[in-house]
Amino acid sequence: MTAQEAAVIEALRAAREDRDAVVKLIRELVRIPSRGGIDPYDAVLDYMSAWLCEHGLPCRQLAGPGGSTVALACEITGMGPGPRYVLDACLDTAPFGDQTAWTYPPTSDEITGGWMHGRGSSDSKAGAAIFAHVAARLHQAASRWHGSVVLLFDVDEHTGAFGGARAYFEGPGAPSRVDGVMIGYPGLNHLIIGGRGVLRARVQVHGIAGHSGGNKTTPSAVTKAVALIQELHSAGLPGPAGPAFPLPAKLTVTAVSGGEGYSTVPDLCTFNVDVRLTPAFDATAATDLLESLAASADTAWPGTQPTQVQITTRWPAFALPGDSPLRGALLSATAAAGLRTTAKSPGRPTSATTSPGSASRPPPGSASTTTACMAPTNGSGWLRSRRSRPSTTRLSSPCCTPPDQGRDS
Repeated sequence: MTAQEAAVIEALRAAREDRDAVVKLIRELVRIPSRGGIDPYDAVLDYMSAWLCEHGLPCRQLAGPGGSTVALACEITGMGPGPRYVLDACLDTAPFGDQTAWTYPPTSDEITGGWMHGRGSSDSKAGAAIFAHVAARLHQAASRWHGSVVLLFDVDEHTGAFGGARAYFEGPGAPSRVDGVMIGYPGLNHLIIGGRGVLRARVQVHGIAGHSGGNKTTPSAVTKAVALIQELHSAGLPGPAGPAFPLPAKLTVTAVSGGEGYSTVPDLCTFNVDVRLTPAFDATAATDLLESLAASADTAWPGTQPTQVQITTRWPAFALPGDSPLRGALLSATAAAGLRTTAKSPGRPTSATTSPGSASRPPPGSASTTTACMAPTNGSGWLRSRRSRPSTTRLSSPCCTPPDQGRDS
């Protein structure tokens, strides 16, 4: 038996041993409501912090701009110098939506037919629970590998602010070197090796205040904003950048706020824009489009103040090349474990689908992304690709292979 075969057998044995503990931790995390921007994060962060400490993995709390904790970071170090990889999973979740549409309550952690129901069970408390157990195993075997592995459990992700990730990659004490980042989602079929970037903007549209019953009609900020939104909706965006990146750019208005009552003509309307970027439509092109159409709207509405476009978030599209060490190591490890995991490029169809509904049950045998794999960073320009996940997760054994000494595995 070769050393690699022995390592695979040991990893699979550990995965089987940890399965019930992983499921238990997922259920405990799902029971804690942690909706991004709605629920306090202290409860879920404190629970995970306590679990890590109980398993010999003390973590440090990372604070956001307001001083509140937005992430937990724990670095496990091997026997010598080597690459630093980050295992990232968010502990906050999407909102519950229409709770009457749920088969089971959003924090029920109900298990039926091998599926766990509950908000966050897929995105991404299952990933957090698996990564925590992987880290515990790596800690026990620290004398057998080189480099370091960082657990990053962040919140403020589903708000779109990504406060936890920013605190680690860009805040005080940010690492000078990160060789790769992996994001955990349930499923073993695919390794996502790229994704669209994003540019998010808050647009403030101005009108002139007045009375709805007055003799003089004044320009309504809401009406002006509607006209601008229609122009954005009909704007032509570039198609796919090519075979290596088959997804097109996309622009979506996601929130609108303006006016109050019935008799006042609003002088301000604010809306949010989410633009998905590709190599053919980058952040500069997206910003130029927003500002150009905003200027056209101002011209069409004389006498109103200029529209303000505030860029709140931006990061580029990415795709790992075929010779990426991290990509190759992950695929080699899954193959050695007897799995048929394949690399999935941005926009390529999967062999099965999952239901995106907040309370619906994915069909048996459905596939979802196992890991989002990201380009190496230097601690600043971090990249991220997270997609909407269903609120159920299929229960299966986590599988990981400890790194060979000094190798990318």
